[in-house]
Amino acid sequence: MIENLVVAAALLVTGAIVLSPRLTKSEVWRATVTPLASIIGSGFLVSLPLFAGVLGDYALIGMTALVVVAYLLGGAIRFNILHGEPLFAKHTHRALDAVEDLSHLTLALAYFISVTYYLTLFAAFLLKGLGTTDVFAGKVLTSCILFAIGTYGLIRDLHGLETIEEYAVGLKLAAIGAVLAALAWLNIRLSASGTWHLADLNVEIGLTSIRTILGLLIVVQGFETSRFLKGAYPPELRVRTMRDAQLLSGAIYLVFFVLATVTLTPKPFDGDVAAVTDILKVAASWLPLVLIGGAIFAQLSAAIADAIGAGGLIEQLSRDVIDHRHAYPVVALVGIGLTWTLNVFGVIALASRAFALFYMLQCLVAAGVALVAPDVNRRSLRAAGFIGLASFAAAVVLFGIPAAGI
Repeated sequence: MIENLVVAAALLVTGAIVLSPRLTKSEVWRATVTPLASIIGSGFLVSLPLFAGVLGDYALIGMTALVVVAYLLGGAIRFNILHGEPLFAKHTHRALDAVEDLSHLTLALAYFISVTYYLTLFAAFLLKGLGTTDVFAGKVLTSCILFAIGTYGLIRDLHGLETIEEYAVGLKLAAIGAVLAALAWLNIRLSASGTWHLADLNVEIGLTSIRTILGLLIVVQGFETSRFLKGAYPPELRVRTMRDAQLLSGAIYLVFFVLATVTLTPKPFDGDVAAVTDILKVAASWLPLVLIGGAIFAQLSAAIADAIGAGGLIEQLSRDVIDHRHAYPVVALVGIGLTWTLNVFGVIALASRAFALFYMLQCLVAAGVALVAPDVNRRSLRAAGFIGLASFAAAVVLFGIPAAGI
């Protein structure tokens, strides 16, 4: 009973804070919440069962590595915000402009895939709340939602649904606050009773584990959204808030893994991407309901946001030949095709590859910018670092595999 009161109190307190007018009206917070919401959206929900299935009790090490790499990749995009955008505006370096445009096209395609990813998770958590994990029903539900989004976007434009996002982000952060509070109370209770211990998950770690972790880059993706808030916020603010979002989300992930590792059991997850609700119910009986509610709002708003992003990028890349409204049905059709040809883990790995390709191109752009932009010190060293990051992103594209064995 006490643990449920902890969940309720944390939910109310966190919700009151993140939805307070003082915070929501802050320009710094608004610029922070866009990348923050993307990074700790679906990844927060699926990361624990995915990493535990691959690395067992060493899941924290894998997540830490991924968070660090994501921060470094974010550094390349922050560098492009400060030093690349002035060059791109002048169009004086055709090679850089070409790679920049190619990266945007890649990102648009990545958004196509991520819309499918978010809605697949949306369907999984919704069906979990209804007491079923039927794969066929999940594919049908995902396809119906994709069709609805494509049709609504064509007829009415999706921007009318953007107001959902502000509240969804607040609810999602409130749910995360409740999860962390419940897990903290569980660890305190187990330590006080002398029963705190980690289960032997008996997971074999090898090359396949590393390749699977590469395929999970998507769980910490989302920081690149700051790159495309150009019209709303100045470069320095976008750089600052992107860094803050990555540090805060990284801290949330790592604290979550530290607190949640004690809840893991040798029971296989059997391909259930919503398994986190079963894992965490030991902390509080109300927690699965909180997770499912937060997940439903989070995935729908994230899918809409990425559909809008894909439409805007296609419009930009086509030089307004294809407007964003006519891009939405294409996003929906591609998503429906992916839904019926891949399982959820296949979609996660494919999305990771698509975003990794975007990051690779952005790192190559950063290397070029480092060599030609004014007011850049240690040019060669910076360029070499960005090329190294591009090589890692290329490894994700080439060697990342889905966590199909979970």
